[in-house]
Amino acid sequence: MRNIKLMIKYDGTRYKGWQRQDNTDMTIQGKIEGVLSRIIKEEIEIIGSGRTDAGVHAIGQVANFKTNSTIHLSEIKKLLTTYLPDDIVVTNVEEVQERFHSRYNAISKKYMYKIWNDDVYDPFLRKYAVHIKKELNLEDIKKAITYLTGEHDFTSFTTDKSKKKSKVRTIYSIDIIKNKQLVEIIFHGDGFLYNMVRIIVGTLIEVGLGKKKPEEMKTILDGKNRKLAGDTAIAKGLYLLEVEYKDHIIE
Repeated sequence: MRNIKLMIKYDGTRYKGWQRQDNTDMTIQGKIEGVLSRIIKEEIEIIGSGRTDAGVHAIGQVANFKTNSTIHLSEIKKLLTTYLPDDIVVTNVEEVQERFHSRYNAISKKYMYKIWNDDVYDPFLRKYAVHIKKELNLEDIKKAITYLTGEHDFTSFTTDKSKKKSKVRTIYSIDIIKNKQLVEIIFHGDGFLYNMVRIIVGTLIEVGLGKKKPEEMKTILDGKNRKLAGDTAIAKGLYLLEVEYKDHIIE
């Protein structure tokens, strides 16, 4: 049996997220599986490196699926390009070892969050960045970030209420890139909890607006209580940027 890996980019604006759902066909996974099942003439189930929420975008999503078909890789890519909606693009199709698993083999991920920081919004980014009118204090945000890097229990920064799963994660780095009014926050970590990046961003925005002090990050982490952190930043500013595997980075 062949194991096929896909590299995928998508604009998540009009979708209900990555994961296939029974009550809607507007999911990224569902759209790709539908096309693959038709062109390969098998019932195909793809496994993604992670489940992005409704409205979240991806630049470097990775997925894989198993098939008995002998169809050529170039034909798969060509037909996916032809039949997928314009806002979902498979950029690469590759045959990999049978044991490769896009989710379980991932050792780290990068996410990016975009903020348009100006009193007037950019109409071209209205679907792809959160608009913050008041100028953010980036120096305070950078101070707050120092409390978040490293290994921590991120219970305060997730909406996952499961008591069975560990909330301990390691953030290797959080970088801020400012290009005029556009602020990009890039997270690199060994894994992220449900809504973790968006809650961290929402809290950092509050720091940047002077609603919280940078030093409060330690109290929020230690408190292990979701109510201590800021609001969950809206989905449209979030991008799955890159997935790293043991042998190499897939980007």
